[in-house]
Amino acid sequence: MFEALSEKLTGTFDRLRGRGALSEADVGEALREVRLALLDSDVALPVVRDFIAKVRTRALASEVLDSVTPGQQVVKIVNDVMIDELGGEGAVPLELNAPAPIPYLVVGLQGSGKTTTAGKLGLRLAERQRKRVLLASLDTQRPAAQLQLAQLGERAGVPTLPIVAGQTPVEIARRAMDTGRREGFDVVILDTAGRLAIDQALMDEVKAIRAATDPVETLLVVDAMTGQDAVNTARAFNEAVGVTGIVMTRMDGDQRGGAALSMRAVTGAPIKLMGVGEKLDALEDFHPERVAGRILGQGDIVGLVEKASETLDEEEAERLAAKMAKGRFDLEDYAAQLRQITKMGSLSGILGMLPGVGKIKAQLEDANLDTTILKRQGAIISSMTRKERKSPDIIKASRKRRIAAGSGTTVQEVNRLLKQFDEMSTMMKRMNKLGQKGLMRHGLSAILPKGMMPPNRPY
Repeated sequence: MFEALSEKLTGTFDRLRGRGALSEADVGEALREVRLALLDSDVALPVVRDFIAKVRTRALASEVLDSVTPGQQVVKIVNDVMIDELGGEGAVPLELNAPAPIPYLVVGLQGSGKTTTAGKLGLRLAERQRKRVLLASLDTQRPAAQLQLAQLGERAGVPTLPIVAGQTPVEIARRAMDTGRREGFDVVILDTAGRLAIDQALMDEVKAIRAATDPVETLLVVDAMTGQDAVNTARAFNEAVGVTGIVMTRMDGDQRGGAALSMRAVTGAPIKLMGVGEKLDALEDFHPERVAGRILGQGDIVGLVEKASETLDEEEAERLAAKMAKGRFDLEDYAAQLRQITKMGSLSGILGMLPGVGKIKAQLEDANLDTTILKRQGAIISSMTRKERKSPDIIKASRKRRIAAGSGTTVQEVNRLLKQFDEMSTMMKRMNKLGQKGLMRHGLSAILPKGMMPPNRPY
């Protein structure tokens, strides 16, 4: 997320921090680099101008230039202004304080992920808010659009409005609201039709649906990958129907970040949610301060902890930790650990939430962590017998060839996994032997294998 923008800004700020004192010329040079980075990332020109003006005014204040750490102060100012541009501190929640059934109108262009977002939103409200949700497709333009939402609803365990052929979008919307009232639904999500481009017919249809249902939320779904086009779409919809919130899809693939940075300034509406994957649960709150932290290479530790608490099996994690502490960790436990990690999503996405990881992004991409290591190691372990997983020492040459053939890998990869597991087991046994006091006394050098300790570093 935002890798390209983050890389450029991090380089600029590293140079700033490296200087003991800053002049106005130094600040001006840094802001020129920031301006170019924002423009390259497809941030709207008026937004860039306003952003740079705000930072310049605050950065050239005497208390900044005369401070002990002026470079660090300028970075903090950029961070603060970026948070403001993204919408301020804290996520803006969906409006649920209204008489049931609460109508949510989902609008956007075709291909933005609108229907999938409606399904994700239904699941989110049902699971997190314990709301009874009804999904209704008003898309009579695209073939099988109504069937697509019905299938999404079935996967999510969320009811969908029965399809009645020949009804207009407004008639479907009225039937959905009537069903919501009669059958006791808390929220009715109305998925409207999209177009390949904004046209008057689309806007007239959305206006008519809006007039018929009086939605509490009008959520605009935009694809973050489309950059400036997403901003233009948001402006057009906001002027026509009034948007109360924005859902940015494909945020996990947006390397530039221009759309997210421009959206609040252009529409005045907050980004409320962001899509970060294809799975139905891959819809998250948009926290401006966390997104700013990721753009500026500071990571998102709070988000990482929340993701872990939501997805990890606490009992399973405690069981694995207890076995590791006793030095009884086997390959079945290792496989369970891999499954726990993959539940949290892509490994590159997880690592991207750690501070400073942007600087080693190239190495992470070369390692191809997501598609190679976890999946192939899981396949290797699955190809072993139960006895082999419990006692890896019995895995010799002939067994390695069988495991490699069964998992579609090579003997070298099997060897690599076994070596990695052996090193982990050795480290766990050393930790268990030393105990807490021994670890505090001897440090990491007592447990890490030779070659893993950084040179000339006291531990």
